[in-house]
Amino acid sequence: MSGADRPSRHPVRRIDLHAHSTASDGTLSPAELVGAAAATGLDVLAITDHDTTAGWAEAVAALPPGLDLVRGAELSCHWSGTRPATSLHLLAYLFDPTEPELVAQLRRVRAARERRGERIVALLRADGHDIRWSEVLAGAAGGAVGRPHIAQALIRAGLVGSTTEAFEPDWLGERYRLAKEDIDVFRAVALVRRAGGVAVFAHPRATRRGRVVPDRLIGDLAEAGLAGLEADHEDHSPAEREHVRALAGRLGLFVTGSSDFHGSHKSVALGAFGTAEPAYQRLLAAASGVTGVASG
Repeated sequence: MSGADRPSRHPVRRIDLHAHSTASDGTLSPAELVGAAAATGLDVLAITDHDTTAGWAEAVAALPPGLDLVRGAELSCHWSGTRPATSLHLLAYLFDPTEPELVAQLRRVRAARERRGERIVALLRADGHDIRWSEVLAGAAGGAVGRPHIAQALIRAGLVGSTTEAFEPDWLGERYRLAKEDIDVFRAVALVRRAGGVAVFAHPRATRRGRVVPDRLIGDLAEAGLAGLEADHEDHSPAEREHVRALAGRLGLFVTGSSDFHGSHKSVALGAFGTAEPAYQRLLAAASGVTGVASG
């Protein structure tokens, strides 16, 4: 991979391409998120809530001067090359949010998230844990429901002390973990491209999250239209980051870095990891739809 895609030691702009708001499982509203990004000194932020674009309008309306906003989403996907299928996440940027099939798929996945969440709560209650689905929904406040909302309910009930503990094997990490319906990853890449957007594989080598897909799959996805790989991420070890960089170089993909910020649900700060300007420019050049970058 060319040195141009490596983050500079003295970047011209600070660019964070992966952050969540209360539209999914973050703790800051979209307006608060862009305000925090500006206060942190970011120049470019992407809002990438899980399987939804619901936070876009509020974030754009609240954009502070000097901050550029890349509108995106983190899509819940799977690869069927293993049994059970391997879950993975795809970051989609600058796509048309009205593309009919993509809209339908995101609606389906959000509904599946709710069904899964309600089933997890039922399992917890069957084991004597006083967690209520109505409380989880209230905590989500209309956003796309995810396991972090259940984690917060566990914390409020005094069953765990932190989100990290809630995702350990005795809780949501294994015992109360259920598979969710999502989108075949090849179909997701095709839908993002059809909507004029750009697809980037989120934290592709994060073994601490569970199974990772083989490099050959990423090669097949690159042939199908995948544009980039997220290398610099808190869940990648230094060796995993270098693996992703080398793979991106072989496949001609650009690399991104980002915080994957969730507010108080995670300890990582906005801007903790960033994307180099040349890689960001490649992302912008790859977009072909009606959605552009919003500027404050």
